Amino acid sequence: MAQPLIIRGYLVSIGYACLTIGVRDTDFKSCMLKNVSEAKLIELIGHNLHSLEKVIDYNLANRINLFRISSDLIPFGSSPANPLPWEEIFSAQLQQIGLKIKQSGMRVSMHPGQYTVLNSPDAGVVSRAMEDLTYHARVLDSLGTDVKHKIVLHIGGVYNDKEKAINRFISHCRQLDPAVKRRLVPENDDRSYSIEEVLEIGTRLKAPVVFDNLHHAINPSADKMSDADWIKQCQKTWQSGDGRQKIHYSQQNKEKKPGSHSDTIEINEFMHFYDSVAGDNLDVMLEVKDKNLSALKCINCTAADKSIKYLEKEWSRYKYTVLERSPAAYQEIRRLLRIKTEYPALAFYTTLEAALQSPLETGHAINAAQHVWGYFKDVATANEKETFLKNINHYQSGNTGNGSLKKYLWKMAVKYRCSYLLDAYYFIF
Repeated sequence: MAQPLIIRGYLVSIGYACLTIGVRDTDFKSCMLKNVSEAKLIELIGHNLHSLEKVIDYNLANRINLFRISSDLIPFGSSPANPLPWEEIFSAQLQQIGLKIKQSGMRVSMHPGQYTVLNSPDAGVVSRAMEDLTYHARVLDSLGTDVKHKIVLHIGGVYNDKEKAINRFISHCRQLDPAVKRRLVPENDDRSYSIEEVLEIGTRLKAPVVFDNLHHAINPSADKMSDADWIKQCQKTWQSGDGRQKIHYSQQNKEKKPGSHSDTIEINEFMHFYDSVAGDNLDVMLEVKDKNLSALKCINCTAADKSIKYLEKEWSRYKYTVLERSPAAYQEIRRLLRIKTEYPALAFYTTLEAALQSPLETGHAINAAQHVWGYFKDVATANEKETFLKNINHYQSGNTGNGSLKKYLWKMAVKYRCSYLLDAYYFIF
């Protein structure tokens, strides 16, 4: 059974939410309400469960032991539009996925969206929220997970009277089915409910509380404690049956409005945060646009197993993306990885981050494309070689963008089944 990483003396897992970047066959599908039919739902659910299993397999292969399952796994899962007994229809597939989760020691969770509002004064909104929470519990139950696999929820609105809104939330929580209540975990938000207020709510409900650092930065409590101190306060709400304490970590996108998640986790900022956290038994859910890419970055920079093979695996995915952005960074990373007995993870990722932020230059991009073309030069037809050269010339003259050139190279990688390139990040940046 895979175990959580032991890093800096702490027992910890680092994970990501819902979707993967650069992992084949892991997309999730839905449809418009007007197109819903029994056959269509069965097709979509089957596809989505296959994708989920591929995600779980990917996580296990990359020592990612924490993952948030998308609420969209079962299309219209909480709607009368989907009356299917999907737990029964797909029981074998669900059990297979659940067994992988259980045997690996992975922890999964779910997080209903902004329209699942338990403290609304509108009875209809509350009824739909309860149905949606029941759906989320059904998913986790159908996978055979225990109550350590949680459903995270925001408190909701204020509705001109915060005390009444809090009391409504607590009252409605107590009316939930036990299958939901045992999994429910409230979280602070960036507008209405600070961590101090959510701790009060969690204490009254005897429910564990998730601390979100970015929400707290935007909507701080009156008590100006550090993030580490608030995490310690939240730790008290997590009982042994709840599993390891869970927090959400994200960084502000500096080019967008407050609360917007960054495109990637800047590793030095993350390490500063992590080193400030003194608690053990901690699960860190990253909320970031590049999903699993940042999860791998943070795991590789904190893992006790400091084998260079993990960095070499990352390099195989990033190398042509780095080459097209910064040949100097490309050479620097090759130098860093030359000594096989060392583990220069922080230097590797800081160099990588700098390269990815470099502006794209036509000459560098063409150089990288020619390196990629090297995988096909001995198997490509004369027409394919001619088409590649035309793409190069069109891009160099400014008639087309780099995207067109990459699109052609992607088609070649698919045709010639070049897994090395298909698994690389060159085509997604």
